[in-house]
Order: sequence, then C-alpha cells, then structure tokens
Amino acid sequence: MDRVERWESRTEWALTGAALLFLGGYAVPIIWPDVGPVVRVVCNQLVLWTWIAFGIDYGVRLWLSERRAHFVRHNLLDLAILVLPMLRPLRLLRLLTLLRVLNRTTASSLRGRVVTYAVGATALVILCGGLAITEAERGAPGSNIEDFGDGLWWSVVTMTTVGYGDTFPVTTTGRFVAVVLMGTGITLLGIVTATLASWLTDRVAELGDEDSAATRAEVVALTEEVRRLRAEIAGPDAVPAVSEADERLPRPKGSPPAH
Repeated sequence: MDRVERWESRTEWALTGAALLFLGGYAVPIIWPDVGPVVRVVCNQLVLWTWIAFGIDYGVRLWLSERRAHFVRHNLLDLAILVLPMLRPLRLLRLLTLLRVLNRTTASSLRGRVVTYAVGATALVILCGGLAITEAERGAPGSNIEDFGDGLWWSVVTMTTVGYGDTFPVTTTGRFVAVVLMGTGITLLGIVTATLASWLTDRVAELGDEDSAATRAEVVALTEEVRRLRAEIAGPDAVPAVSEADERLPRPKGSPPAH
C-alpha cells in the first residue's frame, strides 16, 4: 500500500462524515427555499467548509503521490469539481464514498459488491440529480422545474432513460446535469444486465455439472451390477472374462484392475 492509499484509508470515515454534512447543507435550502436567513447562513458555511476539506484532501493526495502528473491525469473529475463553478453541483458525488462502508458490511462476493454499488449509486445519483437540477432550474426563464418534487421526478425519468418530456432543463448547468444522469443511467443498466447474465450463466453451469455427476454415478452403478450378475452366472470358481467393452466402462475408485 503506497502513501496515497494509506491516506485514503485513514480519511475515509472523515470524508464520509464531511459528505453527509455537505449533503445536509446543500439540500436544505433547495428542498425548503423559504428557510430563515440564519439556517441559510449555516448551510452555506457547511457547504464552504466541506468543499475546503475536499480541496485539502485532493492537495494532500497530490503531495503524497510519487507520480503527480499521473495523479492529476487520473483525478481530473476531482480537480474539475473543485475548480469549475458549473460542476459544483457534482460535488454531491462525494457521497459515493458511503458505498465503500456499505460494501464492507453487506456483500462478500464480487457479484454482491456489484449489486451493492449499483443500487447505492443509483439512489445517490438520483437524489443528487434532483437537488442539482432544482438548484439550476428554479427561477430560470422558461423553466418547468420549480421545486424539489419536480427535480426528483425529472431525475428518475432521466436516470431510467424514459424521457417523458413533461419536465426538461433549459439552463446550461441543468443540461450538463442531464448528460451526466443519462450516461450514468446507461452505465448502471449495463452493470445490472451483465450481473444478471453472469448469474444465469453460473446457474446453468452448476445444473450441467450436477447432471453430469449424476450420469457418471448411474453408469458406474450399472457397470458394477453387470459384473455381479456375470460372476453369479459363471459360478464361484470361474474366472470372469473381461471384454474390450468392459475395459472401456468407467470403474469405481479403489477397484482392482481387470485381468
């Protein structure tokens, strides 16, 4: 484990807590736009300080990285979310760190982890999309998304790639959020489909193995029955002749070789 991985392991729970605080500070003014000025100031401070915490985390990981150019190239989304104001609603994707904790406690198999990530990511991205689109579209000229209920409905419709068209974004930020949601929906649909196909393939293979084992056991039992009947017919003093066909028949483990 290198220094960056050790840092990420140590700060995982802290960043999870920061992500939850950010979610509360970000969501309250959007869901309840008529909150008082004190609550709004507290929420804005939570968003600011958690954003600073994420920025410090990025800076520390960059400093600890032995290949900093490689680190920047492979963490462009983190950098863009910190730097570009249009992408700031996507800071909610930091909540996906919660899936690491959920993954350790609920799923042991690879398929179970995939399902956990798919279900958790779907719920979180729908929530984040509803919040982000509501913030971007509320009050915009020509917008038909005015409250969180509209935003959540639009997020579900877009995530599932249904696209009823009753609600749609008119701002640049809202359309960018729509592109991200559509891409995420297609990706998660592919993950679910691949997981189901893998389960079906494994199940068919298991049934085939069971049938094959049962067939082999039946052949061995019939072979032993034929040998016993021949021995009874030939009498106790006769040496049973072994035909070429008998030699090709499967023999049970531990039986003596035929002469």
